[in-house]
Amino acid sequence: MEATGGTEELVSGELVSVAHALSLPAESYGNDLPLTQLSWPDIEMAWAMRAMQHAEIYYKLISSVDPQFLKLTKVDDQIYSEFRENFKNLRIDILDPEELKSESAKEKWRPFCLKFDGIVEDFNYGTLLRLNCSQGYTEENTIFAPRIQFFAIEIARNREGYNKAVYTGIKDNEEKEASNGGDKGANSREEEEKGANRGGEKEKTNEREEKEKEAYKEINKSSETTM
Repeated sequence: MEATGGTEELVSGELVSVAHALSLPAESYGNDLPLTQLSWPDIEMAWAMRAMQHAEIYYKLISSVDPQFLKLTKVDDQIYSEFRENFKNLRIDILDPEELKSESAKEKWRPFCLKFDGIVEDFNYGTLLRLNCSQGYTEENTIFAPRIQFFAIEIARNREGYNKAVYTGIKDNEEKEASNGGDKGANSREEEEKGANRGGEKEKTNEREEKEKEAYKEINKSSETTM
């Protein structure tokens, strides 16, 4: 996997800002008003916040858990089967926007998407989709897509091993940081430091497992309720 610029690029600054905003009370946005009293800018902002929250949760999940074993919906098998039946040769590691947004592409995607009306909740709701699956949700690497299109491509990326680039990149960075920490000190303390590093790695592993559980819980809750 080609490195994507270190841990600072795992979640873009824009996503970090959104994560902070999401921690604020609802009244901070004025979104506690009934829908009929919201202006279009309010609605657009609420939609953008929701899409960014979903993107942040999903990226955190594939960074923490081997994506090959993830289950995003209750009908992953059906989505993947239908997707590859209809888009057998579509390249998904690096998407060509024309394969999603051109008029001819839309004609092909429309019947696929409509198959999941009533099966996947909010199947046509707007989400953010990465063009290059080895990179994060940056402005240059992100396009808007219907939720079922997001599911189809990301489920395929997970099952076919493309999203593993993100997961292994995180693990490699953590191992390098642990290794660099073990190089400090005198030779007489190397064994002690290695032991400390192993202990630190175990703690990181435990913390990562907790994060995996939380992230998995969030993405499944999001899939079942708002997706």
